[in-house]
Amino acid sequence: MTKNIKIDAEGKKLGRIASEVAATLIGKNDANFQKNQIADVKVEVVNSSKMDITEKKARTKVYTNYSGYPGGLRKRSLGELSIEKGYAGVLERAVAGMIHKNKLKPGILKNLTIKE
Repeated sequence: MTKNIKIDAEGKKLGRIASEVAATLIGKNDANFQKNQIADVKVEVVNSSKMDITEKKARTKVYTNYSGYPGGLRKRSLGELSIEKGYAGVLERAVAGMIHKNKLKPGILKNLTIKE
């Protein structure tokens, strides 16, 4: 039996929402939590475009990607990332960074839907 959980992001900080969503997706809030299995829960986040992100945070928060090649370091601010991928992409990246890096991660992230 799949549990459907809806989280409203309006007026909340990015990190607070991301940690709540990540814990729910992993199954930490469930009584029969097993860390070697994907939790039977689907999380839907609504109003992601109405999150409380300050202008200073949008300018100063920097995401880095490195391709492994010389000169392949790419830096983007939170504001640039939100223009490129929207606030849903920013929230998805934050949640993905909070989930364990193992074989279960892609399956866990399939249970997440984010709506602007």
